[in-house]
Order: sequence, then C-alpha cells, then structure tokens
Amino acid sequence: MTSFISAWIWSERFWFPENVTWADLERPPPGVDYPQLEHLLCAFPLAVVIYLLRRLFERLVAKPCAHILQIEAGVPRQAQPNDALERVYRSKTSQDTRQLEGLSKQLDWDVRKIQRWFRVRRNQDRPSMQKRFCESMWRFTFYLGIFIYGLRHLWVSPWMWDLRKCWYNYPHQPLSSTQYVYYVSELAFYWSLMFSQFIDIRRKDFMIMLVHHLATILLITFSYANNMVRAGSLVICVHDASDIFLEAAKLANYAKYQRLCDGLFVAFSMSFFIARLVIYPFWIVYSVLFESWEIMGPYRAWWLLNGLLLLLQVLHIIWFYLIACIAIKAIFKGKVSKDDRSDIESSSDEEIYSNSSRNPNQTLKPKDSRHTGNLNGETHDH
Repeated sequence: MTSFISAWIWSERFWFPENVTWADLERPPPGVDYPQLEHLLCAFPLAVVIYLLRRLFERLVAKPCAHILQIEAGVPRQAQPNDALERVYRSKTSQDTRQLEGLSKQLDWDVRKIQRWFRVRRNQDRPSMQKRFCESMWRFTFYLGIFIYGLRHLWVSPWMWDLRKCWYNYPHQPLSSTQYVYYVSELAFYWSLMFSQFIDIRRKDFMIMLVHHLATILLITFSYANNMVRAGSLVICVHDASDIFLEAAKLANYAKYQRLCDGLFVAFSMSFFIARLVIYPFWIVYSVLFESWEIMGPYRAWWLLNGLLLLLQVLHIIWFYLIACIAIKAIFKGKVSKDDRSDIESSSDEEIYSNSSRNPNQTLKPKDSRHTGNLNGETHDH
C-alpha cells in the first residue's frame, strides 16, 4: 500500500513532460548536478538553526539597538486578579452577552467593568514594542542579506533577462551551488516562520499568513523537485524585494522616526505594487503560463505549480488592499496610521469610562490625536 501511494505521489506522468523520467535527473552527465528531492531534507535542521540564530540575534544585536533608540520593553497594565475571569480567559472562548451578564451577577460587577478586565488581560499577554522591534530587525536583516545574495546570482544569469531560457531543454538544466544554497536557505526560513508564527505576535491575518507560508513552502519544494529552479528563484527574489522596505518602515515607526517611517512606507507601497502586481504577474507568471506552454507544453504538475502561483497573486491583491487602506489614512491624517492587520486593542475607551465613573461631573476632553502610528503587520513575506 505504501509503495502504491509513493508511486502515485511521485508519478513521472504527473511531474514531468512526456518522455522525461526521474532517472534522467538521478543520472546527470559528469560534472553536472540536477536537483534531488532529498537535498531539501537539510532544510529542517537548518530551520532550527535559523530560529536559534534569530533568538541570538534578537538578544545580542536587536535588543541593544532598541536600548540605544530608547525603545523599552515597558510593563503592561496588570489585570486585577480574579480566578473566575481567569478561567474564562484561559478557555479561549469569546465572551457573548449572555456569558458576560452571568459573570456580572456572579461577581457583582457591571458588564462594562468585566469587558475592561478582559481587554486589559489580553493586552497583558501581548508582546512589548521592544519585542516587535527585535522581530522586525531580524526579518529586515535576513531579507536584505538573502535578497542581495540572490540578486547577485540572478544578475549574471541569462534567464533573468530572457525568461524563455527557463524552459529550453527543460528539465535537463544544471544546478549550481549558489542556486542550491539560495533555495535551501529560503525554504528553511519559511519553515521557521511557519512554526514561529504560532508563538509570535498574533495578527488578524493569521490564517492568510498561514496559507501564504504553506503555499510558499509547497511552491519551493515542488519547483525544486522537478527542476523549475530558474523560475522559482525569480519568484523568491521578487517577493523579498518589497519585504525589506516593510520591515525598515516598521523599525522607523517603533523608533518614533515618523518622517522616515512615512518615506519608507511610500517606498514599500511602490515596491510592493511594482514587484508583486506588475513584475510578478506580467513577467514571471506570464512566462510560466504561456511561454512554458509554447516551448514544452503543459503537464499535470504544470497545472499545480501555476495554481500555487495564482494563489499567491490573490494574496498579493488582498495585501495591497490593506496597504491602500493605510495609504488613504496617511493622506488624510498626514502620516502612516495603524496597520489594519495589527491586533492590538486600545484601552482609551476604558480610560474614558474609568474617568467618568470616578467623576461623573468631569468634562471629558478629547485626547491629542497626534500620536505615533503603529505599523505592526508582517509580510510577511511575504
């Protein structure tokens, strides 16, 4: 049964055009290397190394930088200890009106006070601004380094300037050591991102990012297995380009350099639009869809890989909508405002309520709206 399933998954009729077999890639000519699926197994231990390197980088590099920029961890407001509310909070269930009213009768608290307790308790578990800064600095460093590494390789590659060369003599195309390092490093990084996503800052687009990471991992794995490394490396490089500006904008925002943050956000918006809504669909996806069809014809894996590419394009459109929302707010407010993907709850309404409860005759004055915006999203990337 196992051998049948394995043969069905790795069917040559699925993965390759006609008259091409796995044996063709397993026995390359002397002095030539072809991709082998087992090459990617080292991505798992490398993902662990990358995660540990990230922790070391955050502690030894990013955290001292945060101290220099006076980005302190801060102590979150502590919720009043209450065993009954703590049990409800730990259950991870959303509090509906009926449950809140039941808790109100049980504790002899009004509903508003209970809602305020849950908000304070949730904010108590959320990472500090310093932790966000450290995470962004790590991603910025990785994206910048891997982008420069990949671009140096692609710049001298003939298929970057003529994508039709990605399909000539396919799949009998040699694999260089630079391509292998580039591919395995990116795959290991996305594995580390996918697992660390469950312990990092939780955002509203958690499921979208999970789908993105899975699609990216599958795309990298499948494109390596059937030697679509040339087109795959172009896809990876295009995605990394805009992520650099996003993480840089977040770093500037956390450091309260608002003008620099606004400028970097404009650069991110432009690079995202050009890279992911122009170059990616009209240059790379066009070549994979039409030029590869013309040169070598479609086959079953061809449909799968194109489906993953189009799925990424749908995610790009969703993300650009979120970016456009921030840009529109920036136009009217004069600066980058809160990222719609962040999931930090404001306690300003609680403070107003608390003040009015203590002194109902006090006249409430609106708070100064000139606050530093929060750019708390991830690209995440990708």
